[in-house]
Amino acid sequence: MSKPYYQSPLEGRYASDAMRRVFSPDHRYGLWRRLWLALAEAEHELGLPVTQAQLDELRAHLDDIDYDAVRAHEERVRHDVMAHVLAWGDQCPLARPVIHLGATSCYVTDNADLLLLRQALSLVRAKLCEALRALGDFALKTKDIPALGLTHLQAAQPVTVGRRAACWAQDFLTDLADLDALLPSIRLLGCRGATGTQASFVALFDGDAEKAQALEAHIAQKLGGLPVFAVSGQTYPRKLDARVLNLLSSLGISAYRFAQDVRLLQARGELEEPFGASQIGSSAMAYKRNPIRCERICSLSRHLTALAQDATATACAQWCERTLDDSANRRIALPEAFLTTDAVLELVVYVARGLRVYPKMCEKNLREALPFIATEDILMEAVKRGGDRQSAHERIREHAQQAALRVKEEGADNDLLQRIAQDATLPLTLDELGALLEPSKYVGLAPLQTERFVQEMLRPAIGNDGCAAAGAITI
Repeated sequence: MSKPYYQSPLEGRYASDAMRRVFSPDHRYGLWRRLWLALAEAEHELGLPVTQAQLDELRAHLDDIDYDAVRAHEERVRHDVMAHVLAWGDQCPLARPVIHLGATSCYVTDNADLLLLRQALSLVRAKLCEALRALGDFALKTKDIPALGLTHLQAAQPVTVGRRAACWAQDFLTDLADLDALLPSIRLLGCRGATGTQASFVALFDGDAEKAQALEAHIAQKLGGLPVFAVSGQTYPRKLDARVLNLLSSLGISAYRFAQDVRLLQARGELEEPFGASQIGSSAMAYKRNPIRCERICSLSRHLTALAQDATATACAQWCERTLDDSANRRIALPEAFLTTDAVLELVVYVARGLRVYPKMCEKNLREALPFIATEDILMEAVKRGGDRQSAHERIREHAQQAALRVKEEGADNDLLQRIAQDATLPLTLDELGALLEPSKYVGLAPLQTERFVQEMLRPAIGNDGCAAAGAITI
């Protein structure tokens, strides 16, 4: 089938159906109509001239949006919200006079956006919990497998595969805590009018402030009983958008770090992301098993962290009660941030569930460096056998430097243990030195740390099902 026009890869390639539905035109504009209906119902309940017959007509045409009519109206009036008002009015001639009564455009656009944010964050939370469960399970399964620790990407004290995974999971767990703290602060705008004072609604009720306030309370109740911002201009505070996108950006940081580590360890032969039986790694090099999904996580996460700058700049640029230069930017940045987050988490879950470990490669890489790592234990053992600590330290240092130089210059094996065994001033045989090189001796509390983190922190945070959604709103 021909596809002559650009389509975002987030729409056609990466994001899930569930997240795409949240930001679909049907869902967004369906929320607009439900918001207008809630307004009309509340006005009817409080005695304004909105009839039951008009409400019935609006309900009868709640979901049959005529997009061709909307497009035709917008080409003429150059106003998207009014185009939808007029198109719905065409379908509901009896109710046409009361659609949008007393409201500004932000009544529907901003309240709908706030509901979308809550719904989208609920999906993010569920998928984040899936990622945490997968990483927690992997961490427990591999908590006892020693691996070479890397600082500055150089050999360092050993860790375990599972403890490294626990560190990845801890980053995501921080994101979950931040998300759960943010969700309750997403309130409704309510019905505030042109500058947030509710003046138009006070006028509708002939100066009755109590009814104007009751109208907002009635609408909030119809929208799931959510609280309303105490004060606002015409729009809800754009600082909220910045907080939401900064949260998603932080999640991108966690995902990037996880995927980048997997890429590095796959290059060392210790880990491997899932690879299909008939998957092609390279169009040229048939042997390749490239970490394409982890590379994609890093690529999308980079885009995600950049999107946070849009919301930050928009929040800074709000003039007094509002300015419209937020509109076009938010139409792109908010959906893209959530679709990107969704795509990233889909990949994180997939990789975490299918991570393959190669313990023999972990051991090989560790044993190549272990003679250097074990030098402190060798020093202590030499002293126990009557050696002089300072002299022994100097001899071990010299042997270590010579062995390292031989490895680098000649590509030879590490012969540090042989050098020490042949040194008459260091009273240790080759067998005795070899006994000091048991990898599990050097991982410290890594297995215990992993076990405690998963059992005491991760699993209680995500609950027994591991995928609890929060904040979903249906109206």
